[in-house]
Amino acid sequence: MIFSQTLSPKQKALEINLDPRIYGAFAEIGAGQETARHFFQAGGAAGTIAKTISAYDMAMSDAIYGKEETHRYVCEPRLIKMLNREFSLIVKRLQSTRPDDTCFFAFSNTVAARSFKGQTDGQGWLGVRFQAYPKAPPSDAVIHIKMFDKENLQQQETVGRVGVNLIHACFNFCHDHETFVKALMDGLSRDRIEVDMIRIDGPAFKGEDSRVWSLELVKRGFTDGIMFDSKGNVLQVTDTLYKKNILVCRGSYRPPTLVNIDMLETGLRNFSHDLPDSEKNSISVLPEISMTKFLERGSFDNEDFLARVELLASLEYGVLITNLDAYHELSSYLASYTKKKVAIVLGVYNLEDILDENKYAKHTTGLLGGLGSLIGHNTRLFVYPASEEDQGKGEMDSLKTSNNIAIKDNIKPLMQFFKKNNLIKDIKDFKKDATGIWSRTVLRMIQSGEEGWEKMVPEIVAKTVKEKSLFGIQS
Repeated sequence: MIFSQTLSPKQKALEINLDPRIYGAFAEIGAGQETARHFFQAGGAAGTIAKTISAYDMAMSDAIYGKEETHRYVCEPRLIKMLNREFSLIVKRLQSTRPDDTCFFAFSNTVAARSFKGQTDGQGWLGVRFQAYPKAPPSDAVIHIKMFDKENLQQQETVGRVGVNLIHACFNFCHDHETFVKALMDGLSRDRIEVDMIRIDGPAFKGEDSRVWSLELVKRGFTDGIMFDSKGNVLQVTDTLYKKNILVCRGSYRPPTLVNIDMLETGLRNFSHDLPDSEKNSISVLPEISMTKFLERGSFDNEDFLARVELLASLEYGVLITNLDAYHELSSYLASYTKKKVAIVLGVYNLEDILDENKYAKHTTGLLGGLGSLIGHNTRLFVYPASEEDQGKGEMDSLKTSNNIAIKDNIKPLMQFFKKNNLIKDIKDFKKDATGIWSRTVLRMIQSGEEGWEKMVPEIVAKTVKEKSLFGIQS
């Protein structure tokens, strides 16, 4: 059922309450019982709610759901334990007493809302385990949220609204990822809440790709970035990058070329060399793809992006996909997830763009503000050289480095400052025969059927592009 207008939480809760098939339990920890409250206040809650529970005391929560190895209570494993227990209990205890057409569900959340003492933003996990049809195996929809309201009461309200939105979407939009994701933010705005991860599973979502649902979050601006691991699984960015040094390399990866891989490998070597021995094993290496230009052109293609995720996974890399345009936005985004070091590997022509004053005409803080956001306290740039397509590959006198880029004279003192303080460093241990490879050239050759592009990409990439007919390949 698709609605022509946005329903309020009360209207959504009442609709579910009046459906005699839907029956379930609510377990909410950390921000009151705000989701269940909407169902009680809507009227007819006896037709939907079998039980509500809120185990605030940690000892009580551990007694019910068991302890976490991490000793954390606001985490996905805790949420899954809550869903496991509550769904199993309601089915076990009520299946024999409820009508045969009942669709059971369990809604759970574990949330750290803003407290009276704390000043940090709230965050939490919400999930629904439900039967899409009577006696069906269960399906799961799990999301992670960050809350930005300044008052605890407002954050509680936010949790309640997004909880109702999630439950309602599960019973109405399982095969429409665009409507499902859009509905999560009904009655809410990005300045109040960020939904930065969604994971779906089960027969209710048959034929749906959880990665596409995550991409939808970024496309709609509900979050600035999502991550996939080296197996293509959706990750929660906060948990993944917590206490990690981060190496990121922006590119199109369409497809991943030998120069992309060399940038990642040489960047890692140089970054690792700058870190103490105790930190060398805590580096998260992230290829990053920005979707901003595709969104501006209206040419975003889910399958195209997923192909790049799969190709990077075949090379044992995860990937970060963002809607961030400028490098200083990317740097600020990463710095919000870790207090450790951040390294950005970029091509020399990207550095020229970064140091171009004209690029900051619309920014209130101008070039200096942009560079301050980019470098910050913990970020440094590793610059990979380039050779023009019409020049010989790898000849040192044809290479462009940070030493001979085209920048204005008034910018050169800034460049000297950055280099003297090791905030901008040239990569010198690169593969000379890779510097002449350009992704756009490889893509053009693939699409026009030219020979020789296979030598410019890793062997597994060439094989996969051909086998799966990716990027409009011409045989």
